[in-house]
Amino acid sequence: MFGRDDKVSEIRLTVAQYMILAIFLVLAYGLWRLQVMESGYYASAAEKNRIRNVPILAPRGKILDREGRTIVENYPSFSALLLRDSSRDLNADADLIAQGLHLDPSEVRTRIRHFSSMPQYQPIFLKEDITQDELAFIDAHRNELPELDTIVAHRRLYPRNGFMAHLIGYVGEVTEDMLNQPQFELYSPGDVVGVSGVERQYNNELMGTNGARRALVNSHGREVGLLGETEAIPGKQLKLTVDIDLQIAAEEALEGKNGAIVAMDPRTGEILAMVSRPSFDPNDFAVRVSRDQWNKLVTDPDKPLMNKAIQAQLAPGSTFKIIMAVAGWQEGIAQSLHVDCTGGAEFFGRRFGCWVKGGHGPVDLEKAIYQSCDVFFYTLAEKLGIDRIAKYASALGLGQKTGIDLPNEVSGVMPSEEWKIRNFKQKWFAGETISVGIGQGAVAITPVQLIRAIAAISMGGRLVVPHVVEPEGLPPSYVETSHVTETKNIPIDPSGWAFITDAMSRVLLPEGTAPSAHVPGIDIAGKTGSAQIVSLSTRAKFKNSEALAQNGWFVGFTPRRNPDIIVCVLFEGGEHGRLAARLATQVLKAYVDKQRRIPNKIVEQPKGDGKVDIGALWTMPEGKNLEGGRFSLKLPKKRSVLATAAPGISSTQYLVTSTGKMQ
Repeated sequence: MFGRDDKVSEIRLTVAQYMILAIFLVLAYGLWRLQVMESGYYASAAEKNRIRNVPILAPRGKILDREGRTIVENYPSFSALLLRDSSRDLNADADLIAQGLHLDPSEVRTRIRHFSSMPQYQPIFLKEDITQDELAFIDAHRNELPELDTIVAHRRLYPRNGFMAHLIGYVGEVTEDMLNQPQFELYSPGDVVGVSGVERQYNNELMGTNGARRALVNSHGREVGLLGETEAIPGKQLKLTVDIDLQIAAEEALEGKNGAIVAMDPRTGEILAMVSRPSFDPNDFAVRVSRDQWNKLVTDPDKPLMNKAIQAQLAPGSTFKIIMAVAGWQEGIAQSLHVDCTGGAEFFGRRFGCWVKGGHGPVDLEKAIYQSCDVFFYTLAEKLGIDRIAKYASALGLGQKTGIDLPNEVSGVMPSEEWKIRNFKQKWFAGETISVGIGQGAVAITPVQLIRAIAAISMGGRLVVPHVVEPEGLPPSYVETSHVTETKNIPIDPSGWAFITDAMSRVLLPEGTAPSAHVPGIDIAGKTGSAQIVSLSTRAKFKNSEALAQNGWFVGFTPRRNPDIIVCVLFEGGEHGRLAARLATQVLKAYVDKQRRIPNKIVEQPKGDGKVDIGALWTMPEGKNLEGGRFSLKLPKKRSVLATAAPGISSTQYLVTSTGKMQ
């Protein structure tokens, strides 16, 4: 019994070993098959179940006028997206996608190629503002084209017919050139940003912050779950200094003409209206402008995309004579200068003609201003010299940017001896100064530069910065508006200021250069100007072609002392400054009429705290006269307020248009 052999048979052991080996081989083969042979398949299958980020676009902030009325708002629309986070061959689907979205297949492939270097989780915006049938196409082809999706976008809705187009600007898809600029470095291809005007200048405020929807999708590209959603933050509203009512008046005045109109509050620099003609419709850019439309705009010789208010650099003509008068007065020359205008005069061996061929006869400074005598200002220019002229013109902001909060402002040209040497490596000749004295020659300014300079003169030397957005509604650190409240004081002798502005008030009277622009009951002071774009001899060779007609200028304000509003008009090809003056007084009248439409109150005697409201009718005490449009209102408790009033309502009543601080 104890000698029995209990060992397993050698055959059984061998069989067991082979069975174990076979099992391990099968397991190893399965593991090898999974890890090596079919690794791509399973990796692809796992990749197809992933998270998709779909952007939620933030609406841009609305743009309002100074009274809170909406100028620019948004409307909802659908955009077609091409999702690139699946393994589908997008180029193979390009023909079907293009057919359904009414696009050129090459355009679809170009956009796919253009965005190929971007992360795949970023979708491509294929087409904005799609139609109902295009939306239906995407919904009907969810299974065939899972890479197509839609997103709700907020498109800009601008006023029609180019109303305020240059000031507001327009939006468009950010370009590669823009992405290389510091202000757009945080944006991505496909983002819609401001391209011009206020839209560009204040893009960061208007833009808002996009949100996102995180969704789980299956291998067919269908969403099978929502993981979370970050809401979009809308852009901030922007309040302009522009008054829509004045803007309408300015737009109507310039309708059918080329040029620019700017209206400004000379006390603050607030732009009340700005028009440039010809214009364009920014709604054409709200989605995507066609190549044909773009080519038509950029090749138009009248330059509809140019904001002439801040970009047209032209000779100011006789409006420059007001700067000359200030320079001459400050230097002690103009107030004692008298000339005998016979229709022209000779300087440095050359005859310079006056615009009145028969001459103005004996002329002093006052007559030289309201009758715009060229010979007087030729003589004054000779006595001052180019550098003294440039000194005062530069102090008043000519030949430099005004700092207005709009993009692409130009600096203009104010010549001097140093300027000519620096730019042309040539000496300045004394004879060149004579033409500068009447705003011709090398002088080139913009309407906004001219309105700023004359506004400073009208305010006794207070130079402000023009601006189109109310800075109070922006962060204190906002760079674009950090300077707009800055002012400079240019020394102007008070007696000279009164003399020159009084002379300007006669420009619209029968003895002045623009009597047809006179508006009864409104105290307007101004200056006309006509500026040649070629010499008279050159124009005669072309038989006085209308294309070579002189530009008409006018700058005027009301009232003549410490005005509430100033208007500058550039009428291209307008020939005569008096025609530009008629356009300006339409805007000035609209302003005064609006002030007078404010509900009136007869203020016989202040009560309580003695507050006097703008728009109130003040009855002047017996024997008191309104001097210079300003008077002191006596209030209780030995206080008074300095008010500005518009005469002409009645013999004893005046409309209060502004008030100073209580004392």
